[in-house]
Amino acid sequence: MLEIGCGRDGGIAPALAHAGHDVLAIDPEAPDGPLYQRIKLEELDDPGPFDAVVASRVLHHVQPLGPALDKLARLAPLLLLDEFAWNHMDEPTTGWYESQHRLLVAAGLPPKGPPDLAEWRSNHAGLHPYETLRTEIDARYDERHFEWRPYFYRWLEGPATESLEAGLIAAGAIRPIGFRYAGVRRETERSPAEAR
Repeated sequence: MLEIGCGRDGGIAPALAHAGHDVLAIDPEAPDGPLYQRIKLEELDDPGPFDAVVASRVLHHVQPLGPALDKLARLAPLLLLDEFAWNHMDEPTTGWYESQHRLLVAAGLPPKGPPDLAEWRSNHAGLHPYETLRTEIDARYDERHFEWRPYFYRWLEGPATESLEAGLIAAGAIRPIGFRYAGVRRETERSPAEAR
């Protein structure tokens, strides 16, 4: 398996390796170790093939997105994503998040997420919106699984935040901005010469 964007903490590569998978995890800030390479996707010269590509909260950053997805599709037939639709943060969702952030700060538990989402958006103007991600992914993969999920609990890290966020989403009070996706590479029609 190939994990892209494993980050400094090493992502899920150790869990995949523990489960018996051969794993390569890449990130410019990857940790030391036999599972990791400190490179960007465009620098990866391993031709694969891999059974699957796993990406957690990284594709919205990747530029240019189309060629990167073309490369991923060549490397593995299965794409597994844990992503977020940052542009789906509407006013009620933003208001809830920022109020939770203030409460945690007041309780002496400052979360890792930003306190002001408008400022966060202005500092991350180049990120791909959800619709762009899906258009580019759907051009290369056939969806096998999709689900909207809570996301802000990762930034808030407060007690019961994930269940609270899930409950508010279920009640329609806030929007889900996290999503999980699994897709299978679309097979292009091969010429008779390639079919040999």
